[in-house]
Amino acid sequence: MNKTGLNKVFKNYINYLIIVAIMLVTIPLYFGGILNDSSFVTPNMLTQMAFTIILVMSLNMVVGFLGELSLGHAGFMYVGAYVGGILCCYLYKSGLVVQSTHRLIICMLIGGLAAAIFGFIIGLPALRLRGDYLAIVTLAFGEIVRGILKNTKIDPAEGPLAGLIKNPATGFSLNSSKGKFDGDLFIFAFIVAIVVLFCIQNLMKSKHGRAIQAIKDNEIAARTMGVNITYYKLITFTIAAFFAGVAGALFANYSVVSYAQFSYNYSIEILVMVVLGGMGSLTGSIISSVLLVFINTKLQAVLTGDLASLKYLVYALILIFMMILHSAPKLAGLREKLNWGYVSGKIKGIFGKKTKNVSIVETEVSSNEEN
Repeated sequence: MNKTGLNKVFKNYINYLIIVAIMLVTIPLYFGGILNDSSFVTPNMLTQMAFTIILVMSLNMVVGFLGELSLGHAGFMYVGAYVGGILCCYLYKSGLVVQSTHRLIICMLIGGLAAAIFGFIIGLPALRLRGDYLAIVTLAFGEIVRGILKNTKIDPAEGPLAGLIKNPATGFSLNSSKGKFDGDLFIFAFIVAIVVLFCIQNLMKSKHGRAIQAIKDNEIAARTMGVNITYYKLITFTIAAFFAGVAGALFANYSVVSYAQFSYNYSIEILVMVVLGGMGSLTGSIISSVLLVFINTKLQAVLTGDLASLKYLVYALILIFMMILHSAPKLAGLREKLNWGYVSGKIKGIFGKKTKNVSIVETEVSSNEEN
């Protein structure tokens, strides 16, 4: 394979290779009994990594590719978790869908659709608002959703949803008697992450993706060139909200669905992952999601009680370091070495150099034969 072909393969499939590499390492360890709830990396941590990858990539569509600031992405996830969790319980107890995999797929689609409807609603003011104003609107949306669902009580005396939500403040959780996914959730979640990656990556490489990025670069120029600004802003917000809802449905099968889980701080945490990974970089979104979930989980185990708030200090220091790394002129050389393009160039250089040496030898041999 020549240098151009290697570069194309590396550029197109590096995101898939990262996720597949995680699966190839963890799945044999899991079935071998080495990876368990007491190991250094747990199945629950891997599940959290998987739906966080989906969540961060979806927010990157709005912040990184479209160039709009959204601070209410956790609200879309909350809608997907709430609707998807209730639907899982209903489908199981009513006997409509017995197979847990089919049930979870249906719940992800419906939860994502519910979140997409809210994404469309939020996308409407996005047509006229930009920057801080849009951030305030999305932040308000997240708090409104939390406030409404916090006070929504579902506790019928009988029926498929009997006793599901007794106290809205504490939320609800699924278990084996309420339709929770009974398979290996982290494996399923990583497969879903690959599907979401395929959809977003191919969308951004299409003409529609180029139109979305043109809006980010210069909205006036994009409109002059015939790009439908209204359409692409709406479609971006809607698709991003849909994938956030899918991540929420996975979350409902992972942990307790409570308003406390989807606070403003969680939206900021997701935004930090997008910024750390690089605006408009799906590869960066995957890597930052995995690293920060790992760091967050370990910090929660170490920093307990009054020290728990220090976790956000660590996040702040990481963010400050990354901003300095991205902008400081004296660190330009280090930035080049940490760039994926630099790494791929080195790999291509190794293979290219070998190819070049072989061609030189062949030329010398042919010239000797002619003499």
